[in-house]
Amino acid sequence: MISFLPKLAIASLLIWPLVSLQAQERIGKSGLPLPRFVSLKSNPVNLRTGPGRQFPKAWIFRRAGLPVEIYEEYGDWRRIRDSEGATGWILKPLLSGRRTALVLPWNKTKSGQRTYASLLSRGRAGSSPVAKLEAGSLVSLKSCDGQWCLIAVSSYRGYIEQKQLWGVYKDERLN
Repeated sequence: MISFLPKLAIASLLIWPLVSLQAQERIGKSGLPLPRFVSLKSNPVNLRTGPGRQFPKAWIFRRAGLPVEIYEEYGDWRRIRDSEGATGWILKPLLSGRRTALVLPWNKTKSGQRTYASLLSRGRAGSSPVAKLEAGSLVSLKSCDGQWCLIAVSSYRGYIEQKQLWGVYKDERLN
């Protein structure tokens, strides 16, 4: 029964959805939304343990175009997360607003077994396949309607289900 719950617990249950909604619509000091996806502008890019060059390098990214998620800002530094969950700080000039994504990065295996996603001619199930994309493939996002994304990779263009990509949010729309 609700009458047995402490008032604080009831208040937190009522406020939680509002806090969650605010977290999704947060604006950083740059005036841009947090969190948001961007990509690495160049390589190598040093990932640091804190927002400054005095902090040690935690990792070195060696793949330009890799999508990363910015979730915090401090001056010219951006705290990011990559597709594997690694976090750290990168200087803003090393990031690009160009949108890219990784295909099924959670399905990459080291056992030699390969996983693929189909690149389709149209944004709907049953469309004719254009190519097979291996898990971990880096693609350029052209547009997304919340379910399907038009992407480009090498000389191919086609559609892939949005849920098969890391670098775009569920239900996000891109023009």
